[in-house]
Amino acid sequence: MNTLPLVDPEIRPLLETWPTVTLSADNLAQSRQRVLPLPPPDPGGSTLERRTVPGPSGAPDVPVLVYLPDGHARPLPAIVHMHGGGYVRGAAKELEAVHRLLVTQLGCALISIDYRLAPETVFPGAIEDCYAALAWVFRHADTLGIDAARIGVAGESAGGGLAAALALLARDRGEFRLAFQHLIYPMLDDRTCTRPPHPHAGEFIWHAANNRFGWTALLGHAPGIDGVSPYAAAARATRLDGLPPTFLSIGSLDLFLDENLDYAQRLLRAGVPTELHVLPGGVHGFDIVPGARVSETARRLSHDALRRFLHG
Repeated sequence: MNTLPLVDPEIRPLLETWPTVTLSADNLAQSRQRVLPLPPPDPGGSTLERRTVPGPSGAPDVPVLVYLPDGHARPLPAIVHMHGGGYVRGAAKELEAVHRLLVTQLGCALISIDYRLAPETVFPGAIEDCYAALAWVFRHADTLGIDAARIGVAGESAGGGLAAALALLARDRGEFRLAFQHLIYPMLDDRTCTRPPHPHAGEFIWHAANNRFGWTALLGHAPGIDGVSPYAAAARATRLDGLPPTFLSIGSLDLFLDENLDYAQRLLRAGVPTELHVLPGGVHGFDIVPGARVSETARRLSHDALRRFLHG
């Protein structure tokens, strides 16, 4: 597969600054030291508080980062966010620059969760960490200055997969009602590992070998077998009705393209208000590239959707 000619020319520099690396048990620790190519955070206009909240029963407390905008009237709408990294790497702090900008531009709170990573912690550790943090946000909404009727979940890649799974878990447990789910190229379906490869998607940044590594680490067994929980792989859910309004965005060359298109179609068939965007020439993670028109379009669509979710 040589899909480089299909990659938007303005995002090709990402392939040099964030080259594709095949993950393994031998290089995972080293890979975790890599940081996203993002600008330094601007602390102006927002505050950041590092907290730990009660974890799942019998598990450690969960670290969260709480971002609040300066000078906005309370109560605020809120985004509960999960970072990406294929379930095996990444940290909430890596996105500080993005999250500080979001809360100041959108006038919202943002709570980013440092869930436990695989393979050290297999399913259901990460999703239960996320649920525990979500429960804390709802139960302490008044203290935090948050409007409990305007709390939604969001994430990119594996974080998008966790956001989708968390929306399912919240629906099924019935304790909290989410206002939205905002999914950016979410990692939804372990069965992608066992299906025939897409002829054009999935060559760069996050490819098939990494996908198998990430899913195997999360599940604790080979992906694609029967019996995988929808709270691990949201695409496994047999019913999608009752989920909150959804935004989903993905690049046309992303490995997750087919699973994302299928999930969006199933959401629509289940009566869930769903906005779907496929950005041509976009590889996994393309939206972080500064100055590229397709990346700017993706960010604008994403922010517009969040603004509607948060403020109506």
